[in-house]
This record gives sequence, structure tokens and C-alpha cells, in this order.
Amino acid sequence: MSDRLRVSIVGASGYVGGELLRLLLDHPQ
Repeated sequence: MSDRLRVSIVGASGYVGGELLRLLLDHPQ
């Protein structure tokens, strides 16, 4: 796996995780 691909995957995962965390904090059940 190339470094660029690895960085893009980590970046995408971090972004998606942050969005999910923000949604959960905005709408607590």
C-alpha cells in the first residue's frame, strides 16, 4: 500500500468518525 493511499484512508476515516461523533453529540438519545 502506498503512503499516499494510506494517508487518504486514514484522513477519510477520521473525517467520517468526526462527523458521526458530531451528529451523536448534536442529537443525544
